[in-house]
Amino acid sequence: MDERYSRQTLFKPIGHSGQEGLEEATVTIVGCGALGSAIAETLARAGVGEIHLVDRDYVEVTNLQRQQLFTEEDAENMLPKVAAAEKRLKAIRSDLRLFTYLDNLDAVLMEKLIATSALVMDATDNFETRLLINDASVKHGVPWIYGACVGSSGVVFPFIPGETGCFRCLLPVLPAVNETCDIVGIISPAVQVTSALQCTEALKWLTGNREAMRKKVHHFNLWDNTQLDIGISRIKNPACETCGETPSFPSLQPAAQRTYAVLCGRDAVQVLPDPKRPITLEDAEKAGRQLDAEMKRTPYFVELHAFGHRMVLFGNGRLLIHGIRNVSEGRKLYHQLFG
Repeated sequence: MDERYSRQTLFKPIGHSGQEGLEEATVTIVGCGALGSAIAETLARAGVGEIHLVDRDYVEVTNLQRQQLFTEEDAENMLPKVAAAEKRLKAIRSDLRLFTYLDNLDAVLMEKLIATSALVMDATDNFETRLLINDASVKHGVPWIYGACVGSSGVVFPFIPGETGCFRCLLPVLPAVNETCDIVGIISPAVQVTSALQCTEALKWLTGNREAMRKKVHHFNLWDNTQLDIGISRIKNPACETCGETPSFPSLQPAAQRTYAVLCGRDAVQVLPDPKRPITLEDAEKAGRQLDAEMKRTPYFVELHAFGHRMVLFGNGRLLIHGIRNVSEGRKLYHQLFG
């Protein structure tokens, strides 16, 4: 057993057998912002053998207050979060098997990842993606650890298929953490506590200590010095489209994939590429030259300023339009840019 984990194996509930379980485990982390970067670092340091990390965004200076894997240099270079995370995580642990995905999580990618994972960690910022994780979790029988935080509060709960109600049928009774960081702000300790609680549940599951898993939804507020555990064992909707008697897994259906979406917590609209009409980095540069726009190209994307907005086109054709929160405006600007 690697000496670097000696203090962890001294903890009796883990021991050598639990450490072996961690080293054999594959975990998918959805999101690499505040929660995702903290979770990724904790699980990498704990010895999880293989991590798959998905995120669609890049590092900005406003991230640095709470997203612990990133530096000022990453923000200056607008490095994709998964690329910056990979650089730091491999420096922390060179033998980590790390796979990164600079992409929007859709049903195809979600099912591909969950099929080889022992656990999924929620580090996203919107209900739509959580419903996607939830559907894949129940369909494939793989648990996921829900986590959300804003302001000084957070919520954590492990969803275990067949043992708990699922996210879809529990959504009406979960504590509200639906305000966004760009409206009410967030303090870093709320992130750290939420991620620590999520990672503790992950360690329990991956080391075979499943009887120790939380049975209640945990809500805390660090500023008010309050916490609440909410029992949900009796809350299960027999007609739930995900975990009910006749599941249809709606978030995994092709119709659930939206081409345009407002990004939660951001003044930005995301436009997904049309498979029938791929847009390349060269197309973005050509459009920028025609508009005499200020441009910057990196190995990952082209950034250009046009029509009064900052736009970022990634190599797979996905476009972020900053400075708007309206899908119809995003659609109009996309067509102005690419016809």
